[in-house]
Amino acid sequence: MDNSMPVAAGVPPIHFGVHELRTGSADGARADFEQMLAQLASATNPNVRMIAVNPGDWGIDAFAGDLGGSITVWQSKYFMPKTTISQSDQIRKSLTNALKAAAANGHTITLWILCIPSSMDGPAAKWWDGWKKRKEREHGLVIELWDETTLVKKLQSPEGDQVRRAYFEVFTAPAAPAQEQMRLVLDVEEDKAAALDSALFVRQMTEAGHVELDSAKRQFFNADLVAREVAHKGVPAEVAALSSADSTLHGVWEMQFNECSAEGTLAALHGRVWREVRGEHDKLPKVLRLEVTHSWGLVHRLVDNRRAGWVRHWRQIASGHADD
Repeated sequence: MDNSMPVAAGVPPIHFGVHELRTGSADGARADFEQMLAQLASATNPNVRMIAVNPGDWGIDAFAGDLGGSITVWQSKYFMPKTTISQSDQIRKSLTNALKAAAANGHTITLWILCIPSSMDGPAAKWWDGWKKRKEREHGLVIELWDETTLVKKLQSPEGDQVRRAYFEVFTAPAAPAQEQMRLVLDVEEDKAAALDSALFVRQMTEAGHVELDSAKRQFFNADLVAREVAHKGVPAEVAALSSADSTLHGVWEMQFNECSAEGTLAALHGRVWREVRGEHDKLPKVLRLEVTHSWGLVHRLVDNRRAGWVRHWRQIASGHADD
């Protein structure tokens, strides 16, 4: 019997205690909550602005409208974890200060919104309902409450989603790209190195005057392993990548061969090609995971496949080698 129980999925839960966790202090939490409210108000109302303290804030945390006419005021109070009757005096003073500032500075408050990140307990809720009605009648304005429930609803609305994500969704840094596994460069066992003495690429290097050939054999050996692996796996992307690398390296050799032939500097051909290959190495297809050794070895494979050489009569050598 399947005892699994479906679990509701959706946006992460919102807890307004995150403001204090993020800032590390009650003062920081109040400021952070106030900033969030301004953003949330702006998401659903045009032209919302904040008032900077200098030294007072006219009893306004955020407002919309014309300070020469009528305005809507958002007043935040970071009461956590609940709002009790003991905080009612702060609420009274906030409205009183906002109305005094309005009278002194020539604007009218038509809507005053108290924003708290918690819910009121029973006595506070009862007090609020009575006080709200009295003040609305007394001052001819509308008073609203954005408490925990209302704020969560607004933050989970399409209009408030960006604010919710900015303040309440855990930030996850994009995953770092996986480190490509380096392809090992293997040593050539003695018997295999000896077997390469008769290879065409070795013959071509000998004809060009090269004496030390151990590194050349290692380069060829490792590149040949790559080519065999690609052929064996038959992954189209890797097959195409190897073909592309061969084409690029063949072009490098051909350009240098032509220049060296024209300049009469074929003795320098190998070194010039090797420097060019090092420069091209980072541009070769990454899917092959080549080290520079492999890239040089691919050039040796071109030579061994009778497509390149290190002396002017390389084709004649290749042809003769085929007759051995």
